[in-house]
Amino acid sequence: MAIPASVMDKARRIKVLLLDVDGVLTDGRIIYDSRGRDSKFFDVHDGMSVYLLKKAGIPTILVTAKGSGAIRPRARDMRIDIVFENVARKSSVLEKVLPKYHVTADQLCFVGDDLVDIGLMHKVGMPVAVANACEEIKQAACYVTARPGGRGAVREVGEMILKAQGVWDALVKEYDV
Repeated sequence: MAIPASVMDKARRIKVLLLDVDGVLTDGRIIYDSRGRDSKFFDVHDGMSVYLLKKAGIPTILVTAKGSGAIRPRARDMRIDIVFENVARKSSVLEKVLPKYHVTADQLCFVGDDLVDIGLMHKVGMPVAVANACEEIKQAACYVTARPGGRGAVREVGEMILKAQGVWDALVKEYDV
């Protein structure tokens, strides 16, 4: 699928990636065991994308409306330094992110899937919806992934950003030894 030039132009400017968790990094399912502990499904390809972005100097930040014991271990595994949990109004994280990374909102990409994400979607330069997002989120997005949340959507976005910025091929070559 060809990515529109206007989307690639936005991807070229991205300095920080923000991700929702449930429905974006996971497939949206939450499993509770008999003790009430939750489990989530994460995609290893999404994790590799986050790792490659960090190698290219593009940090990833998680922004979730719900806390979970599964989020921080996965964030550590993907080398994500900042996790905002239990955030009711996700756009509020901008007051911390923008000065910390010395960026403008236009240099942020946010990937979301449901209504709680819409405020932040409207404030970033590159709002992205996963394939299985609700209709309102798809309408707010400049790009809708081919892959669903938790099944490679983040990898798709990461590759798009890295290719738009001209660093994808060099990153791939590092593994071809």
